[in-house]
Amino acid sequence: MTIALEPRDVAPRLLIGAFILNSGLSKLKADEDTAQGLHGMACTAYPFLKKLEAGRFTRLLACAEIAVSGALLAPFVPTRLAGAVLTGFSGGLVGLYLRVPGMRQEGSLRPTQDGIALAKDTWMLGIGLGFMSAGPRRQGAAGSHNSRRLCRR
Repeated sequence: MTIALEPRDVAPRLLIGAFILNSGLSKLKADEDTAQGLHGMACTAYPFLKKLEAGRFTRLLACAEIAVSGALLAPFVPTRLAGAVLTGFSGGLVGLYLRVPGMRQEGSLRPTQDGIALAKDTWMLGIGLGFMSAGPRRQGAAGSHNSRRLCRR
């Protein structure tokens, strides 16, 4: 079975995959201050992360970002699966946006100036959900599953 990407999925997979890959590779080289900042913000939203040391958390986050980008960039990974991975990852980032104080305007979902960087993760969540709704690849009218079923009737 050959898995081919739909043309409409190529650009968002490449762009988001490259963006997340760059972020993950950058975090692999994070200094202690950066690790402390990332860990502190994550612990504000997800208190269970306090159990992890900041450097370890940052390395795990970097590895997770590299894995997510791999799923998006690898053409043999079905778009629905890549979408599920992206949705899970970006859902966690949207949780940061919703839970960390100062990211949103009081009583609103609208971002503050500080929250704009996290608010963009809602776009990744939307794209991930869209990828998850992708149907099986169509092989043309005669090759699609629905066309075969209609022809048998």
